[in-house]
Amino acid sequence: MPDKKAMTAPLDIRGFQLFPGFLDRPAQDALVAVLRGLLRVAPLYQPVTPRGQKMSVRMSAAGRFGWVTDRRGYRYEPHHPGGMDWPPIPEEVLAIWRAVSGVTREPECCLINWYGEGARMGLHQDKDEADFSCPVVSVSLGDEGLFRMGHEERGGRTESVWLKSGDVVVMGGAARLKHHGVDRIRFGSSTLLPQGGRINLTLRVVT
Repeated sequence: MPDKKAMTAPLDIRGFQLFPGFLDRPAQDALVAVLRGLLRVAPLYQPVTPRGQKMSVRMSAAGRFGWVTDRRGYRYEPHHPGGMDWPPIPEEVLAIWRAVSGVTREPECCLINWYGEGARMGLHQDKDEADFSCPVVSVSLGDEGLFRMGHEERGGRTESVWLKSGDVVVMGGAARLKHHGVDRIRFGSSTLLPQGGRINLTLRVVT
């Protein structure tokens, strides 16, 4: 179950709202089991950038849309690159959104990123959505990830924090369009995933 103290006392870091330990270990285990079921329907795949470079993370999604990247560019699509529909967003994930997002709209996309050893995510903005009044909610599961936070404009000083399994970050308001990324993971720092690695869920309103 979520930690009630974490739900009521987020840490504010550059406008990013961090809920440390939001999910306890039983809730994390249950969520991983649900995600395994999703990935049997919509398997992880390795995306490429519009320039044809393979990304180091593997990706899937749930919901009405999935965010994809390939030679055609960055965008939301209603279907997995394999042609199948994305599975619905599980209630266990929607419950997190409802607890921390502060908005009445439901997420239309739950992006699922898996970080193996050596994987990272460069500084970027989430700006392919139509409604920036709704936040992006990020859920960390598994190995710790070094989360870096910057500004709306590129450059300037950044701040980093290690996100642990069960942590939730809300990127809304002043932080909605700020650059952010994951510089590295501490592979093997968590026992949640038997083979190691980090799962990051990001929930978004798309339309």
